[in-house]
Order: sequence, then C-alpha cells, then structure tokens
Amino acid sequence: MYYVYVLRNKVNNYRYIGHCENIPLRLKDHNYGKVKSTKAFKPWHLVHYEEFKTRDEAIVRERFLKSGIGREWLDSHGI
Repeated sequence: MYYVYVLRNKVNNYRYIGHCENIPLRLKDHNYGKVKSTKAFKPWHLVHYEEFKTRDEAIVRERFLKSGIGREWLDSHGI
C-alpha cells in the first residue's frame, strides 16, 4: 500500500505533503532531520493521510494536494 500524507508544524503552522509506503517510518525521518526540505521546521505531526493501491495513484493525489485547488481543498477540510 502507498500513502499520501500531510504533516503540520505547530510552531510555524507549515504544511508538508508527501507520499510513502510506511507513514510511521517516514514521520520519524522528518522529525530526525533526515529530510532536507523539512529538517529546519521540526517537529512535524501527522494531520491527514490517504491510502492507495499503487504508487502512481498516490503520486497523482499528492500532486493534486500540492496544487492551488488541492491546497484549497485541504483548507476547506481544516487540514
């Protein structure tokens, strides 16, 4: 299974969107500073995730959530 996940930084209220196969492991990577784009803004908290059968499906959804309409969707759902 593949997942699209949304993380939130409570200090700066930043949001990060990504995809992976193992959410707990990926969250640890973010919080241990192993991800270049997020290491300066830790700690991160999981606020939303969606499950997909294929990596391609997850990537399509991730790209949507990173788009303007996708960010509006996340905002309208309080994510």
